[in-house]
Amino acid sequence: MKSFLKYTLATIVGILITGLLFFIIFFSAMGALIPKGDKTAEIQPKSLLRMELSHVIMDRSPRDPFANFDFRSFEPTTTLGLNEILANIEKAGKDDDVEGIYLDLSVIPAGMATIEEIRSALIEFKDSGKFIIGYADNYMQTTYYLASVADRVYMNPAGRVNMTGLSSQLMFFKEGLDKLGVEPQVIRHGEFKSAVEPFTRNQMSEENRHQVNAYVNTLWNYMAEEIAEHRNISQDTLNWLVENLALNRPETALNYGLVDGLKYKDEVLDELREKSDVGDEDVRFVGMKKYNRVPEIKDYKGLARDKIAVIYSMGTVMMGEGQEGTIGSDRISGAIREARKDTSIRAIVFRVNSGGGSALASEVIWRELQLAQQEKPVVASFGDVAASGGYYIAAPADTIVASPNTLTGSIGVFGLFFNSKELLNDKLGIHVDVAKSHSYSDLGSPFRSMTEKEKEAIREGIKQVYDDFVSHVAEGRDMAEEEVDDIARGRIWSGMDARRIGLIDLYGGMQKAVDLAAEMAELDQYRTVGLPRLKDPFQQFVEGFSGDIRSKVLRQTLGNEARYYMNLKEAAGMEGIQARIPYKIEVY
Repeated sequence: MKSFLKYTLATIVGILITGLLFFIIFFSAMGALIPKGDKTAEIQPKSLLRMELSHVIMDRSPRDPFANFDFRSFEPTTTLGLNEILANIEKAGKDDDVEGIYLDLSVIPAGMATIEEIRSALIEFKDSGKFIIGYADNYMQTTYYLASVADRVYMNPAGRVNMTGLSSQLMFFKEGLDKLGVEPQVIRHGEFKSAVEPFTRNQMSEENRHQVNAYVNTLWNYMAEEIAEHRNISQDTLNWLVENLALNRPETALNYGLVDGLKYKDEVLDELREKSDVGDEDVRFVGMKKYNRVPEIKDYKGLARDKIAVIYSMGTVMMGEGQEGTIGSDRISGAIREARKDTSIRAIVFRVNSGGGSALASEVIWRELQLAQQEKPVVASFGDVAASGGYYIAAPADTIVASPNTLTGSIGVFGLFFNSKELLNDKLGIHVDVAKSHSYSDLGSPFRSMTEKEKEAIREGIKQVYDDFVSHVAEGRDMAEEEVDDIARGRIWSGMDARRIGLIDLYGGMQKAVDLAAEMAELDQYRTVGLPRLKDPFQQFVEGFSGDIRSKVLRQTLGNEARYYMNLKEAAGMEGIQARIPYKIEVY
């Protein structure tokens, strides 16, 4: 009885603590959005825009309170989307109260194409005649790439430029599956469609290694060329420094011109104080969060009737509604339909940042974009990745704009089915029996191997999806199907190579796409609207709390190392017929 009371009391206390934790998170998360959401802000003259980009950068800022909550400190944060970051940089260039930009850099958890868009915006900002100063205790490759456009680049005297070249680390599960007794049953079309390799091999195939090396080297060459140009150093010298690990000393970075000075932060602050002419006062920094609430310079665009819809498609392509951060077929196709039927929307920018997913969901979205393209101009804007299903859905666009370092292509299809019979029978002692009306009623069952006839039926289906994919791309890009097939077969391409072979048209980011859409629609005055419409914060909170909070906590706690968990999580959802990128290529 005593033991019973002890455990009962422990259970009650646990429930009370959990409930208290829920309310703490609830009110803190909602407080991150509600109090200041609609209030404007003012800044003092001679201010400096301080850019600190340590939070994950999505294409547009979410209203999800969990995205704006730090589970480590239990404090609200603010996550700015790429759209707001770019708008702030442009606004600062026109703002007489802003003297310049201070890049306060540590780590930027964003893809290379996202960083490229921010970097390009900073280059345009310099046309205003204002200055940019970058500082970091240590530079990672991506932070240095961004800082390389600054007028002055400084580093802590004890720091280093961690530049070792680019690599891609892929995770393979075959041996682990063998030990568990799980058999991956794979059917693919295209020798480069290597999304299934992690389940069938312990290392890359030669075809896969070839395409990954090609992508990584193309990306590095572009990055090195840009750094060399802006830092006035030869590309050969930069490659020598990287190849010989010569940048492990801060003096080397200074001597070769990669940084302009080795300074402590207080010394940088003194220089910023002098350049902004505030005398003995502290530097008048304004953060991105506050500056986001400073009104834009009035140009009457906000009053224009004509609109350009920017439709944001981010994440895995899937059937159903989905939510912000995923490409649900119903949600995204509905947004395209809304933009097509709204007569005040004169053009569409279809922003894609996705490595694909469900082949059927991709077809649903493709159809709606095709219908929209028949009625008004459609410009596709590619982010970090627009490959496989991510390319499929954008194929009907009149023009495709991408970054030189966007990962794209991967035109191919695969089927993946798991047979867990050995795991259940031999390792767990669990047996499954079946009664069925027809020979193949349990097709795709995870409790047995597929027969050759079943595999052939699925193979025919995959071939049909691949043929449809190639046909859609050929129609959208005005190419022969044979031409598309030659560059398809699941192969990935960088934006630079994609332009050369005709998969994209122009280099640029979201603003370039919007400008082009306005030109195609012959608009002088217009305003942009974002679709799908974001849900209100409370609805996002309820959905977020019932969703995968664990992933958000892990990303915040583990930082960059959380990718290993995310890779495993994504691998578990790859069953069925997929038009999906082979893997996630991340630059380190």
